Amino acid sequence: MKEIQDVYQYSLTKKYRSRLWSKFVKAIKEYELIQENDHICVCISGGKDSMVMAKLFQHLHQYSDFPFEIEYLVMNPGYSKPNLDLIKHNLELLRIDAKIVDTDIFEVANAQDKSPCFLCAKMRRGALYNIAKSLGCNKIALGHHYDDVIETTLMNLLNVGSFQTMLPKLRSTNYEGMQLIRPMYFIREKDIIAFKNFHQLQFLQCACKFTEGVAKNNNTGSQRLATKKLIHDLLAYNPQVEKNIFKSASNVTLDMILGYKIAGKKVSFLDNYDKKIENDSNSEEDE
Repeated sequence: MKEIQDVYQYSLTKKYRSRLWSKFVKAIKEYELIQENDHICVCISGGKDSMVMAKLFQHLHQYSDFPFEIEYLVMNPGYSKPNLDLIKHNLELLRIDAKIVDTDIFEVANAQDKSPCFLCAKMRRGALYNIAKSLGCNKIALGHHYDDVIETTLMNLLNVGSFQTMLPKLRSTNYEGMQLIRPMYFIREKDIIAFKNFHQLQFLQCACKFTEGVAKNNNTGSQRLATKKLIHDLLAYNPQVEKNIFKSASNVTLDMILGYKIAGKKVSFLDNYDKKIENDSNSEEDE
């Protein structure tokens, strides 16, 4: 019997083909995330999502019917030694040849009295774009999945009073020619966890000094964890609630909302209210 050289890659495309590999390919095709000759920076945080994404990219790159290039990147914002050692161990175990670039982001952000999390997120995003650009990449791939999408949609609705979702791709406004893509858009978190547990893998849960206690203690102090629990509770109300939250972002009826923004400009339903009557009248006369 022929020895399987990469059991993890084999598993992704066999045992977990319908739950992981097929959904990965579906998002790439449906949202046109990758084009010929793209140079993609696959960002690995050390968590389960980005590590699985890197393995999916490995297989895609190996068997793609069109050429594109990949850089695997671990942007180290200042992880503790045990956390960084775990990342390195997993990279070796999963045979991912990633560049590790050190920064002092945690140190700078943790020194701030106000909004350290906001500053950390902003600095990490900026560092990712700068590093990716220095590597000659035109796209950055992040490991956000289906559950991240619906949680973000609901969090914006309940906490911000705004209907907006996490898009599968978007152009950078600050880094010309750069795009951010999310090829795990259709993948469920439970299937990533199933893959992780099947192979008895251990990944980082949370490496931030401010929030790592939340992950360790399963504390609902995290707004995202609270939203995750809320969605779970809503399944008793309607088993289709997750699917419906996801679908709602592509099923917006502009005629039935009070207003929306486009390119930062507000549009009210009143702006076209009288025009709609005129158009309806003209249509009746034409008949």
